Amino acid sequence: MKRPLLAFDEKGIFCEPAGVYLDPWRPVDKALITHGHSDHARWGHRQYITHHHNKPIITSRLGTISAKGISWGEPLLVNNVKFSFHPAGHIPGSSQIRVEHKGEVWVFTGDYKLEDDGISQPFEPIRCHGFITECTFGIPAFNWRPQEEVFHDINTWWRENKEEGNTSVLFAYSLGKAQRLLKHLDQSIGKVYTHGAIENMTSVLRTFMELPPTIPINKDTPKAEIRGNLILAPPSAHGSVWLRKFAPFVTASASGWMAFRGARRRRAVDRGFVLSDHADWSGLLKAVKATECETVVTTHGYTEIFSRYLREELGYNAYTQHTEFEGDQEENASAEDKETA
Repeated sequence: MKRPLLAFDEKGIFCEPAGVYLDPWRPVDKALITHGHSDHARWGHRQYITHHHNKPIITSRLGTISAKGISWGEPLLVNNVKFSFHPAGHIPGSSQIRVEHKGEVWVFTGDYKLEDDGISQPFEPIRCHGFITECTFGIPAFNWRPQEEVFHDINTWWRENKEEGNTSVLFAYSLGKAQRLLKHLDQSIGKVYTHGAIENMTSVLRTFMELPPTIPINKDTPKAEIRGNLILAPPSAHGSVWLRKFAPFVTASASGWMAFRGARRRRAVDRGFVLSDHADWSGLLKAVKATECETVVTTHGYTEIFSRYLREELGYNAYTQHTEFEGDQEENASAEDKETA
């Protein structure tokens, strides 16, 4: 049986003809990285290659590394294998990786979404023979509302809290989700204050994109000035001594998991907004169809359910592969998110 152009081993997704890995989870010599979330961009590789907008993100998170940034669609030849990065729409700087060798084309998605969030380069469908896709939200229960409706709800919630004399605390992952929220918050309502982890990452993103103003919270910030305004904080700040200083406040979480009944209660927040940086069920199906592929490999999320549907209902050669990707990073606070302001 012919070995696929992209195969899986104990270190990650391996392209044997080129001798390179895609988003490896063990240290390797040459790693092509889709985006900056910690389960896809790990420390310890000898060389990192990524989109040039993702380069400052991973260097800020990983420290001193050997990293090269390239543009969308720019060809990268390694041992006669042609690689290129294409927009994934997941977060700023996120890419799909296209791999071509001897007429065979595979695409690895990393994480992605189809809705244009206003800060990320929108998802670009790529024709291929083999498609390696995430399916974090790969069951029919996940069906996202248009983001304009969700942002209207968030801004209404903030306005009502302010009228009642409460500060609004909105929990979001520091890379991607926080900046997406910031972009669409109605700052005519009030000011946006930030936890240190979110401010640090927002500062990195400001080096290549425009974002609305924020006020970082530090030990000298007058607490009385924050009241009635909005605080963006990572999930790890929930219940912390740092947060309790800003009472009275009302809390909320912005996550795709808020679509599950009981998720808000488990997170102990007052309000949940269904907003994800991953594709929903229909988005996943639309992405697969647009590739015109023959083979689909599901890597993380509802892998068995999604691959079975593709195989039994739609006729794809679809199967699952185990990886160490963690799906929705909003569930997994990184060390950076655990910093205090």
